[in-house]
Amino acid sequence: MIENDKKKLLVMVSGGGTNLQAIIDRIRSGDIRNAEIAAVVSNNRNAYALKRAREAGISEEVVCPKDYASRDAFHAALKETVDKYQPDLIVLAGCLLTIPSELIAAYPNRIINIHPALIPSFSGQGFYGLHVHEAALKRGVRISGATVHFVDDELDAGPIILQKAVEVMPDDTPETLQRRIMEEAEWQILPKAIDLITRGLVSVDEAKKVTIAES
Repeated sequence: MIENDKKKLLVMVSGGGTNLQAIIDRIRSGDIRNAEIAAVVSNNRNAYALKRAREAGISEEVVCPKDYASRDAFHAALKETVDKYQPDLIVLAGCLLTIPSELIAAYPNRIINIHPALIPSFSGQGFYGLHVHEAALKRGVRISGATVHFVDDELDAGPIILQKAVEVMPDDTPETLQRRIMEEAEWQILPKAIDLITRGLVSVDEAKKVTIAES
């Protein structure tokens, strides 16, 4: 149940939901002070994230592209599902969907995403999941990390809110690097960004630069 003075989050997921779990845990611990999760929405009915939502007593929704005759119909259904909850903030927490422009227009600077690299490195088309870490290791970078950013119509190009660097080890595999970035960066900065935004401490100017006020 959402308390009257809490901001409503809608979390969108596609897979395991480790970032969702981090959000749930940080709300419980009080690190996220002014928000509750109204619903979890997934494009994948087999996503383990839905089980996490169920166990936490959070409403869950599945909106799968395969269930609709066209992409436009899917986008309309997705927006209708999101609108039903009237969220203050939409959080893409391991969501592999391209967010439709209609949804972005309806929630300007109210959709955030966690990307497993230091944008603008290893971002854009094709850079998701292990592909990001494979590319980073292939390039031989010494530092990688994660970025929380607002979502706009250009993929992975919205205003940057928070970033955190993670050292790349000589013996890293894509899997070990992915895990360490999740633990040391993603699970830290995504809850922090949610806390800052829902407390009204984040603003975006006309040049798409983010300012964070002192808490």
